Amino acid sequence: MTAALPIHEDELKSMREMRVKMTDTGVKPFKVAVVISPGFIPMDMVGIQTVLGTCPGAELHLVWKKRELVEGFPNWWTMPTTTFEECPDDLDVLAAPMMPPEVISDPDVVDFFHNRGVKARYIIGVCCGVLLAGAAGLVRGKRVTASYNALSVLSELGPSEVLPPGSGVVVDGNLYTAGPGIGSFEASLLVAADAFGQQMAAFAELAMEYDPHPPFGTGNASKAHRDSLAMLEALESHMVPLYRSGTTAALARVAKFDLPSAVKESQLYGETSNAI
Repeated sequence: MTAALPIHEDELKSMREMRVKMTDTGVKPFKVAVVISPGFIPMDMVGIQTVLGTCPGAELHLVWKKRELVEGFPNWWTMPTTTFEECPDDLDVLAAPMMPPEVISDPDVVDFFHNRGVKARYIIGVCCGVLLAGAAGLVRGKRVTASYNALSVLSELGPSEVLPPGSGVVVDGNLYTAGPGIGSFEASLLVAADAFGQQMAAFAELAMEYDPHPPFGTGNASKAHRDSLAMLEALESHMVPLYRSGTTAALARVAKFDLPSAVKESQLYGETSNAI
């Protein structure tokens, strides 16, 4: 009879050795927080975890209100590692994957993202997660992008320009925004390159053998057949009004906050921007 496999990673010799090889002693912690919630979309989080979770000194926090299992949509149960209250105040990276409109407009979620975001070294928004950054007042005056059905809502949250699907990762100051799918990988690779240098980021790209080859070439709205685009619009049509009403109300409330005096204007309204 075959013995049962170990349940915990620390009982797996191969993974223990891998972790030792990836641990850089004496390196300053690189603190990454990804907000997850009931209904979050795992693919928008996985690239962040894969790339930044393996950077030197990586300290990865999956953050939610409570340390209770949440269901990523669909059927991707995930245990948060850190609560909003426990999350470090001095984050290197704060990231948001797509989450439902009820979450993105939740005052506790918006307040957390605003309070950590104004001090974070980098902010990543993927898909409709960009709308959380918008609700938190972090896209004002910035060039941004998001998923196809979120663009009209995003334009109402104060950006200087909303770039269309197919624009790749849009970088404006410390804000990195992207559409879904490969967006979380590519935004994270660019953050890694800025934080640790291109050699480190290129190695991360190689380590995960990141080399997309979309089989149908219909991965953004500008390339999709109009029938497929109509299906996508119908699928998410009930969510767009909820995103719009929730984020605009949240932003109006956040606008009343007094930003910490230590926050530099350039951190909120960066002067340089580019799309990659």
